[in-house]
Amino acid sequence: MKKLVQSILGLTLMMTIISGCSSNENKESAKTQPLNLMSASELTTLDTSVMLDFPDAIVQTAAFEGLYALDEKDQLIPAAAKEMPEISEDGKTYTIKLREDAKWSNDDPVTAKDFEYAWKKMIDPKNGFVYSFLVKDTILNADEISDGKKSVDELGVKALDDQTLEVKLKEAKPYFTSVLAFPTFFPQNQKVVEEKGTDYGTSSENVVYNGPFIVENWKQTDLSWDLKKNEKYWDHEKVKSDKIHYEVVKEASTALNLFEDGQLDVATITGELAKQNQSNPDYHSYPTATMNYIRLNQKRKDKETPLKNQNLRKALALGIDKENLVNNIIADGSKPLYGTVTEGFVSNPETGVDFREEAGDLLKYDEKEALAYWEQAKKELGDKITLDLMVTDDGSYKKMGESLQGSLEKLFSGLTINVTALPTETALNLSRESDYDMFLIYWTPDYQDPISTLSMLRSGNDRNYSNATYDGLLDEASQKYATDLQKRWETLIAAEKEVIEETAGMIIISQNQQSVLQNPQVKGLNYHTFAAPLTLKNVYKETE
Repeated sequence: MKKLVQSILGLTLMMTIISGCSSNENKESAKTQPLNLMSASELTTLDTSVMLDFPDAIVQTAAFEGLYALDEKDQLIPAAAKEMPEISEDGKTYTIKLREDAKWSNDDPVTAKDFEYAWKKMIDPKNGFVYSFLVKDTILNADEISDGKKSVDELGVKALDDQTLEVKLKEAKPYFTSVLAFPTFFPQNQKVVEEKGTDYGTSSENVVYNGPFIVENWKQTDLSWDLKKNEKYWDHEKVKSDKIHYEVVKEASTALNLFEDGQLDVATITGELAKQNQSNPDYHSYPTATMNYIRLNQKRKDKETPLKNQNLRKALALGIDKENLVNNIIADGSKPLYGTVTEGFVSNPETGVDFREEAGDLLKYDEKEALAYWEQAKKELGDKITLDLMVTDDGSYKKMGESLQGSLEKLFSGLTINVTALPTETALNLSRESDYDMFLIYWTPDYQDPISTLSMLRSGNDRNYSNATYDGLLDEASQKYATDLQKRWETLIAAEKEVIEETAGMIIISQNQQSVLQNPQVKGLNYHTFAAPLTLKNVYKETE
């Protein structure tokens, strides 16, 4: 979300599921009962164009439906689309048929025009949306439109009729169908968006929905909201819950107390609490593709930061004992990670070997080497170096930030690190403005391909990292080897080595596990490694 889950460490959910109120409910729904979960951070918007963080992705995927969705095994399945896309021989043209029975909650039909409108809104440079890069990276003419060289109407997407969408890509993208499961590519009802104007997406009343649920009782800054089953949804008979309630709970200790008191049915726990509860029969740990990492910003307020210095970046990266941090501070089953692509996320298209296994471990903890780079950095920057480290106000991230502060200051004589904890939305906005030195945050791929993560540091990014060699490797993978999957794979491995091992463009910390205490009556809670980290369509709580 850009990088998009949580623990996904900052995220938990609270849901209340109320069963069988109407005569047309299916049998499974009639057997369910209220369920309570929690979210560790706020919902920021219901406008899929403006999505910022994991709660947005989860709620938007519950309230809206894209062309494709993920099943319980992370496999793509048709959603608003009637079937999987028809792809041209050169891999550049996708023809997608929409189902004819899809409706918005105001009874308007969901049509191909709704997708065309949303994607053109997304790429319009006057809007400056964060996730416009996903359109820019894939669809024909999006680059030129973003740069103001072509009109929005020239974007390579067209509604051929109400149920047929044609998409033209700038080059073959073997992962493109998986991109379409991400909220950026969800439809929008043009009539309603234009009628609501700047209020669209700022409250639950200023939106219409085409997904399994309707959002109720929410406006921006609220710490609670509800999802109500959408009876206008084409597949509503398979939606297993009538109502879902969220409350924001930021501390794992509070979540644990609520779970033990019966007020919470699924609680995400982290750190020592996760470690203590691993023998609890209600404890579950789900693998994710989410990583914790530190963004290293090289230019702040038009002034270069010390992190412009490659020796400093390498010293910091090599000086972090990930094993100790993960086992003793995070302590929730997460694993140290030594590259940008997480283990178990994507495999070699020919051999089936996992990317992380084939690419190997990059920049492993090495105190001696770290100190050597530190001495070089001091010769170039001076004996005293001060850096600001921004973290979110989620309890686990504050602990990680303080641990990093202590260990790095102890290792590197002359280093001062100032830690600041901020609400997630505030921190993300500051990061967009490049107003920070270091930022400890999480990342989940938007789609199932290594380039989803690797593209973060292509030149022009908000961290002011620029590397012509790296850009060239990404271009080769995207263009020269777009249809040569093995060569593309090898090039992406080389690109990761360049950005991490050769230049320390960012510091990778860990691969998250989703550690939860879960009431055994709760069923159908599906975690995912890309797109929205959690889907709610099938969740329910059995009767006792």
